Amino acid sequence: MHAMQYEFTLPADYDMGVIRSRVARVAHLLDDWDGLGIKTYVLRERGVHGSPVNQYGPFYLWNTVEGMNSFLWGGAFQGPVDDFGRPAIRQWTGLAFEEGTATGAAPAFAVRRRQPVPDGVELAAFMADAAAETERLAAEDGAVLAAAAVDTRAWELVHFSLWEHDTPKADGDLYQVLHLSTPGRDRLPRGRQW
Repeated sequence: MHAMQYEFTLPADYDMGVIRSRVARVAHLLDDWDGLGIKTYVLRERGVHGSPVNQYGPFYLWNTVEGMNSFLWGGAFQGPVDDFGRPAIRQWTGLAFEEGTATGAAPAFAVRRRQPVPDGVELAAFMADAAAETERLAAEDGAVLAAAAVDTRAWELVHFSLWEHDTPKADGDLYQVLHLSTPGRDRLPRGRQW
Protein backbone atom coordinates (compact mmCIF):
# COMPACT_ATOMS: atom_id res chain seq x y z
CA MET A 1 0.00 0.00 0.00
CA HIS A 2 1.16 3.48 -0.85
CA ALA A 3 -0.52 6.68 0.45
CA MET A 4 -0.55 10.00 -1.40
CA GLN A 5 -2.05 13.44 -0.87
CA TYR A 6 -1.83 16.86 -2.44
CA GLU A 7 -3.62 19.99 -1.31
CA PHE A 8 -4.80 23.17 -2.95
CA THR A 9 -5.21 25.94 -0.38
CA LEU A 10 -7.64 28.48 -1.82
CA PRO A 11 -8.38 32.13 -1.01
CA ALA A 12 -10.54 32.88 2.05
CA ASP A 13 -13.37 34.16 -0.16
CA TYR A 14 -13.17 31.30 -2.68
CA ASP A 15 -16.54 29.80 -3.66
CA MET A 16 -16.14 26.19 -2.48
CA GLY A 17 -19.19 25.35 -4.58
CA VAL A 18 -16.75 25.34 -7.51
CA ILE A 19 -14.89 22.41 -5.89
CA ARG A 20 -18.12 20.59 -5.10
CA SER A 21 -19.28 20.98 -8.72
CA ARG A 22 -15.91 19.83 -10.04
CA VAL A 23 -15.97 16.70 -7.88
CA ALA A 24 -19.57 15.94 -8.89
CA ARG A 25 -18.54 16.24 -12.54
CA VAL A 26 -15.27 14.24 -12.55
CA ALA A 27 -15.06 11.99 -9.47
CA HIS A 28 -16.59 8.99 -11.22
CA LEU A 29 -13.56 8.87 -13.56
CA LEU A 30 -11.51 7.11 -10.87
CA ASP A 31 -14.25 4.74 -9.71
CA ASP A 32 -12.62 1.93 -11.72
CA TRP A 33 -8.96 3.08 -11.88
CA ASP A 34 -6.61 0.11 -12.05
CA GLY A 35 -4.20 0.00 -9.09
CA LEU A 36 -6.20 2.41 -6.92
CA GLY A 37 -7.41 1.16 -3.55
CA ILE A 38 -9.34 4.30 -2.59
CA LYS A 39 -9.44 7.98 -3.48
CA THR A 40 -11.19 10.24 -1.00
CA TYR A 41 -12.27 13.60 -2.40
CA VAL A 42 -12.06 15.82 0.66
CA LEU A 43 -12.24 19.51 1.45
CA ARG A 44 -11.98 21.87 4.37
CA GLU A 45 -14.05 25.03 4.32
CA ARG A 46 -12.96 28.12 6.22
CA GLY A 47 -15.11 28.61 9.33
CA VAL A 48 -16.83 25.22 8.99
CA HIS A 49 -16.01 22.51 11.56
CA GLY A 50 -13.17 24.67 12.88
CA SER A 51 -11.21 24.90 9.62
CA PRO A 52 -8.96 27.96 9.31
CA VAL A 53 -8.65 27.54 5.50
CA ASN A 54 -10.43 26.69 2.28
CA GLN A 55 -8.63 23.63 1.01
CA TYR A 56 -9.17 20.79 -1.44
CA GLY A 57 -6.92 17.82 -0.63
CA PRO A 58 -7.66 14.40 -2.17
CA PHE A 59 -6.18 11.45 -0.28
CA TYR A 60 -5.26 8.17 -2.01
CA LEU A 61 -4.37 4.65 -0.96
CA TRP A 62 -2.79 2.84 -3.91
CA ASN A 63 -2.56 -0.92 -4.37
CA THR A 64 0.18 -0.54 -6.98
CA VAL A 65 2.83 2.01 -7.82
CA GLU A 66 1.97 1.42 -11.50
CA GLY A 67 -1.60 2.63 -10.86
CA MET A 68 -0.30 5.73 -9.10
CA ASN A 69 2.20 6.47 -11.86
CA SER A 70 -0.47 5.95 -14.51
CA PHE A 71 -2.60 8.56 -12.73
CA LEU A 72 0.26 11.05 -12.30
CA TRP A 73 1.98 10.64 -15.68
CA GLY A 74 -0.81 9.29 -17.90
CA GLY A 75 -2.77 12.52 -18.16
CA ALA A 76 -5.45 12.33 -15.43
CA PHE A 77 -3.48 14.50 -12.99
CA GLN A 78 -2.97 17.20 -15.63
CA GLY A 79 -6.54 18.47 -15.12
CA PRO A 80 -6.04 19.66 -11.52
CA VAL A 81 -2.57 20.96 -12.43
CA ASP A 82 -4.04 23.02 -15.29
CA ASP A 83 -6.81 24.40 -13.07
CA PHE A 84 -4.96 25.04 -9.79
CA GLY A 85 -1.22 24.78 -10.47
CA ARG A 86 1.20 21.93 -9.74
CA PRO A 87 1.10 21.03 -6.04
CA ALA A 88 3.70 19.30 -3.92
CA ILE A 89 2.60 15.69 -3.51
CA ARG A 90 3.16 13.96 -0.19
CA GLN A 91 3.80 10.23 -0.40
CA TRP A 92 4.00 7.71 2.40
CA THR A 93 4.72 3.97 2.53
CA GLY A 94 1.88 1.96 4.03
CA LEU A 95 2.14 0.70 7.61
CA ALA A 96 -1.39 -0.54 8.35
CA PHE A 97 -4.92 -0.64 6.98
CA GLU A 98 -8.12 -1.70 8.73
CA GLU A 99 -11.78 -1.73 7.76
CA GLY A 100 -13.94 -0.01 10.36
CA THR A 101 -17.04 -0.86 12.35
CA ALA A 102 -19.11 1.08 9.79
CA THR A 103 -17.33 -0.36 6.76
CA GLY A 104 -20.47 -0.44 4.59
CA ALA A 105 -21.45 3.17 5.32
CA ALA A 106 -20.79 6.14 3.07
CA PRO A 107 -18.19 8.32 4.79
CA ALA A 108 -19.17 11.90 5.54
CA PHE A 109 -15.92 13.02 7.20
CA ALA A 110 -12.21 12.23 7.15
CA VAL A 111 -9.49 12.93 9.68
CA ARG A 112 -5.85 13.28 8.73
CA ARG A 113 -3.18 13.58 11.40
CA ARG A 114 0.45 14.12 10.45
CA GLN A 115 3.16 13.89 13.08
CA PRO A 116 6.94 13.68 13.11
CA VAL A 117 8.69 10.45 14.02
CA PRO A 118 10.79 11.75 16.92
CA ASP A 119 14.55 11.35 16.98
CA GLY A 120 15.76 8.71 19.37
CA VAL A 121 12.69 6.47 19.35
CA GLU A 122 12.93 2.77 18.71
CA LEU A 123 11.53 2.61 15.18
CA ALA A 124 10.06 -0.89 15.47
CA ALA A 125 8.11 0.02 18.60
CA PHE A 126 6.97 3.39 17.21
CA MET A 127 5.65 1.81 14.00
CA ALA A 128 3.99 -1.01 15.93
CA ASP A 129 2.22 1.64 18.03
CA ALA A 130 1.09 3.36 14.80
CA ALA A 131 -0.36 0.08 13.54
CA ALA A 132 -2.11 -0.47 16.88
CA GLU A 133 -3.56 3.07 16.69
CA THR A 134 -4.94 2.23 13.23
CA GLU A 135 -6.65 -0.81 14.70
CA ARG A 136 -8.03 1.28 17.59
CA LEU A 137 -9.41 3.93 15.23
CA ALA A 138 -11.10 1.31 13.04
CA ALA A 139 -12.79 -0.20 16.11
CA GLU A 140 -14.46 3.11 17.09
CA ASP A 141 -18.16 3.62 16.50
CA GLY A 142 -18.77 5.15 13.08
CA ALA A 143 -15.31 4.41 11.65
CA VAL A 144 -15.46 3.40 7.98
CA LEU A 145 -11.73 2.64 7.66
CA ALA A 146 -8.34 3.67 9.03
CA ALA A 147 -4.82 3.68 7.62
CA ALA A 148 -1.31 4.62 8.70
CA ALA A 149 1.74 5.32 6.56
CA VAL A 150 5.21 6.84 6.93
CA ASP A 151 7.46 9.09 4.86
CA THR A 152 11.00 7.95 5.66
CA ARG A 153 12.60 10.97 3.97
CA ALA A 154 10.87 13.51 6.21
CA TRP A 155 10.25 10.97 9.01
CA GLU A 156 6.58 11.81 9.13
CA LEU A 157 3.74 9.51 10.17
CA VAL A 158 0.24 10.02 8.82
CA HIS A 159 -2.99 8.55 10.14
CA PHE A 160 -6.02 8.79 7.87
CA SER A 161 -9.50 7.67 8.82
CA LEU A 162 -13.00 7.91 7.34
CA TRP A 163 -16.14 8.37 9.45
CA GLU A 164 -19.87 8.19 8.85
CA HIS A 165 -20.52 11.05 11.32
CA ASP A 166 -19.03 14.43 12.25
CA THR A 167 -17.81 13.42 15.72
CA PRO A 168 -14.88 11.10 14.96
CA LYS A 169 -12.81 9.67 17.78
CA ALA A 170 -9.59 10.83 16.09
CA ASP A 171 -7.36 13.88 16.39
CA GLY A 172 -6.26 15.85 13.35
CA ASP A 173 -7.56 17.94 10.50
CA LEU A 174 -11.26 17.31 9.83
CA TYR A 175 -12.34 17.16 6.19
CA GLN A 176 -15.74 16.85 4.54
CA VAL A 177 -15.92 13.86 2.17
CA LEU A 178 -17.45 14.70 -1.19
CA HIS A 179 -16.93 11.34 -2.93
CA LEU A 180 -15.14 8.05 -2.36
CA SER A 181 -13.78 5.99 -5.25
CA THR A 182 -13.04 2.41 -4.18
CA PRO A 183 -12.00 0.33 -7.20
CA GLY A 184 -9.43 -1.74 -5.27
CA ARG A 185 -10.49 -1.30 -1.67
CA ASP A 186 -10.98 -5.06 -1.32
CA ARG A 187 -7.36 -5.58 -2.40
CA LEU A 188 -5.78 -3.24 0.15
CA PRO A 189 -3.76 -5.44 2.52
CA ARG A 190 -5.35 -5.63 5.98
CA GLY A 191 -3.49 -5.18 9.22
CA ARG A 192 0.15 -4.42 9.83
CA GLN A 193 2.17 -4.40 6.61
CA TRP A 194 5.49 -5.85 7.72
